Amino acid sequence: MRRQLSRSLLTPFLLLLPLLSAQAGEPLRSHYLAAPARSPVVEEYYGKTVSDPFRAMEDLDNPLVREWIREESEYSRSVLERISGRKALVQKMQEFDRRRSSKVYSLSITDNDRYFYLKQTPSDETGRLFFRDGFAGKESLLFDARHYFSQSNLEYVISAISPSDDGARVAISVSANGSENNILLVMEVASKKLLPEKIDRCRFASPSWLPDGSGFLYNRLREVKDPRQNPQYDSSTLLHMVGTDPSLDREIFSRATNPELNIRSEDIPAVTCENKSGFMFATVSNVDPRLTLYCAPTAELTAKKINWKPLLRPENDVHDFAVTDTDLYLYTAKNAPRFKVIKTSLKNPDIVHAETVVPEEREAMLTAFCLTSDALYYTQSLNGVEARMFRKERSSGKVSELPLPFRAGTIHMTAKGFRYPDLWTIIAGWSNDSRRYRYDASGRSFIKETLSSPAEYPEYKNLVVEELMIPSHDGVLVPLSVIYRKGVEKNGRNPALLYGYGAYGKSITPFFSPGLLLWADRGGVLAFPHVRGGGELGDRWHRGGMKTTKANSWKDLIACSEYLAANHYTEKGRIAINAASAGGILVGRAMTARPDLFAAVIPQVGALNPLRGEETPNGPVNVPEFGTVKNREECMALIAMDPYLNIRDQEAYPAALITTGLNDPRVIAWQPAKFAARLQLATSSTKPVLFFADDKAGHGIGNSKSKEFETLADVLSFALWQTGHPDFRLK
Repeated sequence: MRRQLSRSLLTPFLLLLPLLSAQAGEPLRSHYLAAPARSPVVEEYYGKTVSDPFRAMEDLDNPLVREWIREESEYSRSVLERISGRKALVQKMQEFDRRRSSKVYSLSITDNDRYFYLKQTPSDETGRLFFRDGFAGKESLLFDARHYFSQSNLEYVISAISPSDDGARVAISVSANGSENNILLVMEVASKKLLPEKIDRCRFASPSWLPDGSGFLYNRLREVKDPRQNPQYDSSTLLHMVGTDPSLDREIFSRATNPELNIRSEDIPAVTCENKSGFMFATVSNVDPRLTLYCAPTAELTAKKINWKPLLRPENDVHDFAVTDTDLYLYTAKNAPRFKVIKTSLKNPDIVHAETVVPEEREAMLTAFCLTSDALYYTQSLNGVEARMFRKERSSGKVSELPLPFRAGTIHMTAKGFRYPDLWTIIAGWSNDSRRYRYDASGRSFIKETLSSPAEYPEYKNLVVEELMIPSHDGVLVPLSVIYRKGVEKNGRNPALLYGYGAYGKSITPFFSPGLLLWADRGGVLAFPHVRGGGELGDRWHRGGMKTTKANSWKDLIACSEYLAANHYTEKGRIAINAASAGGILVGRAMTARPDLFAAVIPQVGALNPLRGEETPNGPVNVPEFGTVKNREECMALIAMDPYLNIRDQEAYPAALITTGLNDPRVIAWQPAKFAARLQLATSSTKPVLFFADDKAGHGIGNSKSKEFETLADVLSFALWQTGHPDFRLK
């Protein structure tokens, strides 16, 4: 355990910032900024002494901290606005947006084929809720959050939609200024009337409707009554009956109602009604992808206490499941790191002797599966970037690969469930916009049913996409996706932007982003290193970059950067690295390990002080991924992966653009703030270290369209400026 050695009173001191370069040496400013700090807080962790010079900045209510954040943000905003070429990037993104008359997303289709979705037109800043009956039905507007909350000075967005099975009612989750603090509204679809209830503190899990649509199950946070209380602790699942007072909602699954299940305070209890099987399924979740699952008949909702039957424990290594009225299908990495699907009885499960339905492949990873009334569909991916789709008939067991409309990098499948034949796919690639199709099993064909209007991007007709395998520090081959404009010479002088993540087993699969591809349009090399910690190569790939193996993540990124320089795609000093959220560890540690290699580092809303993560509201739930200070080995790994703690004094660091949202519920704003203050003090280079905190944003979820354009333009223009692009300089 840790032992505090010393702590002093809060004292402000003047932080001398080095001269920042406008372009290879021209000063941006040379004045002092007042920065809050204690004399270093020194702590001992299992015999290792750790100094934290900016611990005082963890108090975001301190006026000194707030003033420093405000001044830094205003100054950084002024610098970013002065980068020539930035405004043109925003204008080009706006022009891209106008090419499409509408963009549709968050689609949900009910059993009776009623479509609910969010739609955005060029004049919309956020999505509005629409519905139609069938794909070809007449569209009707249901709800516009911006209009409904027009008298508020907050920017509300629709964050989720949850229709009842018959489409007669819809629960609408709305949140303001990126906070993710959702309020649930309930609407009668036929009358478009909002019902009286408004349920707040609904951050986790979308509502799950009862079979008859009379109510739904939802997760709600406890009311905060003490400032020392973690607002995310001890959330619970409640039953709400439509039209009743939410204060009367009955708690049905929680740490309090089910002490025998040993639910921890930080765990998130949720219940889903699987109405076609007649069962409810309860999960106890955190960031660990391995499921803890219980079930009970839906009829037990009327019982005084529900008798939850255990189905899965983390040691079963099951990451997803689906059911029929008799069978339980499990997507598991148990003895199958590239995953397989097994089947057992729902009422009397025997996982040890379960039948293998889709076996593990030697090369490709099994990425997902869906059940319909006549088949099991599944997708495979090679190195996370080349997707294939298969159909296995439930009656005969015959397996066939389905010919796709175009070569796919990513395939997403959705279905109504085991009682219906319907299946839809969304297919996308690095240079192909996503398209949605209905699969016609009788005709063995994909029928285009894309709700978004089409758009053409002739700028990207001649993109070159290379899928490479790069040896890392230990000889392990790392997938690297490289994108550039045809005709770009490999002369070592091209600016390169690498975007990575490497956490939670999440994969960066091919996606089409006209705004991000402006990097390639400006003559740059855009690359995606699929580092360990992600899921591109399966469960072992994830475990190879988490907790005590986390160093593999940033070493993979360094190896990919060195490869691009050695093979003249770019050169050392022309490489920018960018990541968000947990990716802050990736780029922050790559920078501190190899400051000579990079021209710029851009962590957005980044986890940059993970040793202190457990002291934040969202920190304890992340322990399964990064580790805990309560375990010696994991604590040492947290210190090793901590970008803030690994900054060295008088090191020539690259330029940095460090951002946060002051309403961020996932990575608290003081983590990026501490990192920025420490980097400004330590670096001996003349390169800029900018810190920008947005007081109207959170983790990037729920941003308006304009904010998304501005944020991406900040990243691209800063990186192009620092990698030496002639069109991007300070005015």
